[in-house]
Amino acid sequence: MRRLGGSRAGEIRLTRLLRNEAFSCEEMLAEAAGGTAERCVGRHVLAIQDTTVLRSEGGGGEYLHAVLAVDAQDGAILGLIGGCFLERKGGRRAARRSVPIEEKESFRWLEGADHAASVCAGAASVTVIADRESDIFEAFALRPERVDLLVRAAHDRALADGDGDALFARADALPAMGRAELDLPARPGRRRRIAQLEIRFMPAKLARPKHGLRAGLPESVAVNVIDVREVNPPTGEAPIHWRLLTTHAVVSETEAWEMVELYRQRWAIEQLFRVLKSAGFDIEDVQIEEKAPRDRLITATLIAAVCIQQLVHARDGGPGPLRPLSDAFKPEDIPLIEACCADLEGKTERQKNPHPKGSLARAAWVCARLGGWTGYYGKPGPIVMLQGWLEFQAMKRGANLLMRQSQMGQTDV
Repeated sequence: MRRLGGSRAGEIRLTRLLRNEAFSCEEMLAEAAGGTAERCVGRHVLAIQDTTVLRSEGGGGEYLHAVLAVDAQDGAILGLIGGCFLERKGGRRAARRSVPIEEKESFRWLEGADHAASVCAGAASVTVIADRESDIFEAFALRPERVDLLVRAAHDRALADGDGDALFARADALPAMGRAELDLPARPGRRRRIAQLEIRFMPAKLARPKHGLRAGLPESVAVNVIDVREVNPPTGEAPIHWRLLTTHAVVSETEAWEMVELYRQRWAIEQLFRVLKSAGFDIEDVQIEEKAPRDRLITATLIAAVCIQQLVHARDGGPGPLRPLSDAFKPEDIPLIEACCADLEGKTERQKNPHPKGSLARAAWVCARLGGWTGYYGKPGPIVMLQGWLEFQAMKRGANLLMRQSQMGQTDV
């Protein structure tokens, strides 16, 4: 709070703002979603949703669920669609099957899809992407119109064709229908490698489960199943194996691989949470104990973390059309961005900003340089971009202060 406020007076002002009941998380999220809606028009939008832990308390804790909009064509971060906070209590597992979906935490996956349909109403198409927690029969049965789903299967479900096979066994029995190589980047506990993958796909009808369902759901839902598995993984490495369920049409190997590539975009929300938490803003270490002001601060930080991810994606100026600066900055920020650019550019070609004025890529270059990137070694990641963005915000506060002082001086005269 002291760092964000910049001074004791700033800290007090920020504290009062966070405790102001008229300043709500819902309003902040709605404002962010409004900008996202404008950027989604005419695009195929991936609405990627996931949940992250904020505070762990034994079998429960506090969680944040977010839905992020990504351009399916070039992976550009279009903005935040929505978010909500969850409090998980221990000891509820035994009764979960008898509880209606509306009373379960898992209802957030259905709400996320509904919210994506609303915010992205102007999009050409919307695909909601999520990991295994969202493998819920109701999510398929109640999906919004003009919205497709692409989720990783968690349950070996019964099939509705009466043959007695379960989903996984049916997929395992399929012959390989294609092969491809996948460049797997390094992650904690995993080295970078080129994985050899086989793909299988088939249509399926998932039978309605017996427990915890609302009335009126269909006896089955039609999906397409895509099974991707690694062949001959390195010794000691866990093989890649994804079973994906989608409502998209999949009738060829090309379409099956396209779904795999869309699912890989889910990594964008993992990176978002990384920036939000200990590797970036360190929101987990916030010492505010009162829930309402803490949630307001986390919401504001989530919106800022999306901005950082937009800058990281824009840093190379591609692969698609250049994103406008207005994705993450206001028009009044342009003079300061240009002043920083003029100050940071060096004499060599590699020390000059290669991106045109008014582009987000130009602002990303400025933030990367402010964050310590020299322009010579590697590419600036989210943490470097975050440090530069924070430096830019501090400079902006200073410039605004000088402007106010100048205006006051002119008024006194």
